[in-house]
Amino acid sequence: MKETNEVRDRRKKEAGRLGEELAALMLEEKGYEILEKNYRCRFGEVDIIAIRRDILTFVEVKTRSGDAYGTAAEAVTWSKQQKIRQTALQYLNEYRRPFAGVEFQVVEVLLRQHDGLDFQGV
Repeated sequence: MKETNEVRDRRKKEAGRLGEELAALMLEEKGYEILEKNYRCRFGEVDIIAIRRDILTFVEVKTRSGDAYGTAAEAVTWSKQQKIRQTALQYLNEYRRPFAGVEFQVVEVLLRQHDGLDFQGV
């Protein structure tokens, strides 16, 4: 049975949400404190805003099931980078607080489908 556009869109959104949750967990494991998820303003959206060692980090999460269309990081075009930059400036204007620095990251999450469960190191 052929997958409809609606089903495909829903699966894509679900995969994106899962990717963002996995990215947030990975950042927390690396010592980041998550300040915002899906921060939106008139300029756009930033998936995750986090802080570690007083460095504010704006994170774009790209979730893929493969690299047939290029890497996830390649999907962050110049135009998308500008929207993230403007959104970051808006956030900084709203939450006036001194930071030691600001950085931008792209986190790639690669989801693979398996027919069964894989156990390693048991």
